[in-house]
Amino acid sequence: MKDRTILHCDLNNFFASVSLLKHKELANKPVTVCGSTEERHGIVLAKNEAAKKFGVKTAEVTWQAKLKCPGLIVLPPEYDEYEKYSRAARSIYERYTDIIEPFGIDECWLDVTGSRLLFGSGEEIAYKIKETIKSELGCTISVGVSFNKVFAKLGSDMKKPDAVTVIPRENFMEIIGDLPLGDLLFAGRKTVEKLNRYGIVTINDITLCDDIMLKSILGINGVWLKRYAMGLDNSPVTPVSRDYMPKSVGRSVTPPADITDRETVWKIFIELSESVCRQLRQKGLAATGICVHTRTSGLEVKETSRSFKNGTNCSITLAEKAMELFDEVYRFGSPLRSVGLRAINLKPKDGIAIQSDLFGKDLYDEKNEVIEESIIKVRERFGNQYIKRCRTL
Repeated sequence: MKDRTILHCDLNNFFASVSLLKHKELANKPVTVCGSTEERHGIVLAKNEAAKKFGVKTAEVTWQAKLKCPGLIVLPPEYDEYEKYSRAARSIYERYTDIIEPFGIDECWLDVTGSRLLFGSGEEIAYKIKETIKSELGCTISVGVSFNKVFAKLGSDMKKPDAVTVIPRENFMEIIGDLPLGDLLFAGRKTVEKLNRYGIVTINDITLCDDIMLKSILGINGVWLKRYAMGLDNSPVTPVSRDYMPKSVGRSVTPPADITDRETVWKIFIELSESVCRQLRQKGLAATGICVHTRTSGLEVKETSRSFKNGTNCSITLAEKAMELFDEVYRFGSPLRSVGLRAINLKPKDGIAIQSDLFGKDLYDEKNEVIEESIIKVRERFGNQYIKRCRTL
């Protein structure tokens, strides 16, 4: 059986690149895309290559980025534009294959095994895609080419921006063996820290480890990580069907100052739930569960979830359920660095049967849904700033 040919396409500095298409005069200046101070508390969402040279990093707050780069230019996010360019990029990929698996808004795996007779080798297809993206969309892309998904992803990360990297089966360890273990997909920070304590630092190091030892350190995940490092990933590229339904929709936020009181958490949950429920309504979905995320100032992360009978895509209902769960699991023993909520156990809204509640809670939720529909109509006509909940002012 011949090897598969897998590409991993990663649009470079995607948010910043798309935003700069409207501001071409800023192309050579250090630029970041940040959430507004009011709504997302000034977190760096993306940066261009010029900002990267100053050490600006994604997810740090704007004032920290400006300390590193006093001349930093900050642009607001334009999510509709990002969606448009993401779809345009995927339409280009579809010229070469219909086996496409999204990995976020700016990354995709492509299986081009069956396309080689028409378009040439994987490397040739990668260069064609790279040049087409540049000429038609004005963006750059890095493409990894290999015989499995893990190495294709590793290849796209190795050279940026505007590059093609091939990792063939014949000599893959010569190319990747000395790379840090953390460069490998699924090797998270905590996993790498544990393995580093045992002297397992590079990709090649883990391939030399005994399975029993890895299992004692990381459980079965350690064995799987070794398999990935050895090139034994056989997972298929799985296209997302048009009727694909996400498993969850979530949002989180890191304020400029640590959170020390319940009222602030409640205000944040209201705003986050409005964003989450807007997306649920657009997809005709409802949540039948909630997950609450907290991260303390000491970087201790905790996630707690709960299911509930009646599905909802009403923001105030979702926020209340998140707050109930938060009150049960958190007591402000230490300040919070970030909080988030996620709607889980999603189902089509029309397919959920409402179970009547003895105390009329279902009627309360229905009234909230009617109110929310009215709020949405006002915002669609006049803008988000014209109607707000008192709690968030």
